[in-house]
Amino acid sequence: MNNKITKILVYIILTIGAILTVLPLLWMVVTSFKSMEEVFTVPIQWIPKEFKFLNYTEVFAVMDFAQYYFNTIVVTISRICGLFLTATMAGYAFAKLRFPGRNFLFMLLLMTLMVPIHTIMYPAYQVISELGMINSYQGLIIPQMLGAFGGAFSIFLIKQGFESIPNELMEAAKVDGAGIFRTFFQVMLPQIKPVLASFFIFSFNSSWNDYIYPLIVVNDDNMKTLSLGLAGFTSMREGLTNYPLMMAAAVMTLLPVIILFVAAQKYFIESAVASGLKG
Repeated sequence: MNNKITKILVYIILTIGAILTVLPLLWMVVTSFKSMEEVFTVPIQWIPKEFKFLNYTEVFAVMDFAQYYFNTIVVTISRICGLFLTATMAGYAFAKLRFPGRNFLFMLLLMTLMVPIHTIMYPAYQVISELGMINSYQGLIIPQMLGAFGGAFSIFLIKQGFESIPNELMEAAKVDGAGIFRTFFQVMLPQIKPVLASFFIFSFNSSWNDYIYPLIVVNDDNMKTLSLGLAGFTSMREGLTNYPLMMAAAVMTLLPVIILFVAAQKYFIESAVASGLKG
């Protein structure tokens, strides 16, 4: 009887938590169809009197939202492709290869996770400026695809995946005549598909929603990403934020992230179990 009551209480708490989590997302979607006046009604008007679908098209009229979307797609895809090569190779080296100073280097790598990006904003700007990469795709992409500003977590995640694979599999490939690169690409990588799915989700979300780093590198409107574009809504209409348009832009910005997570959630859960991320 006590177990049944406990289970009911757990379900109630989880349900309340789920509702509180979803409410801000629901408010964002509903607000994207409202007029400016309906945003400030008290109490909150959850169902608009008239759904203003034109809010979504007006976003593209008030700013170069299509260009921001294109920039974000180019930057995100390029970063993920580059980081995939660097993080998987580094994770494989730390997990399966033996070389002097391996543990020390990995410890230094993990220490970078504790350094806030705000403390290195000015040095990062100086380096990128000296390289002539301000207001360019190179400046937005190259440091991130090489693992700067967050690549350590990707390496750690992939290392955990490789460590779950028996060394005998690698030795068998070597006996069959496979070199180190063939063993890596054809034998080892396919074994960590769930981990790679988590890597793509985390990397996509991090790059797609990145705000601080583009803020350092970009000041040209044509090179802005979606995060910087959304911030531009706060300066519209003589300082009055146009919340319906901002929420419409936010919905369009968030949609690819939701689609990716729903499509890859099976692999994400498998990765969490395999790598020990679930408590």
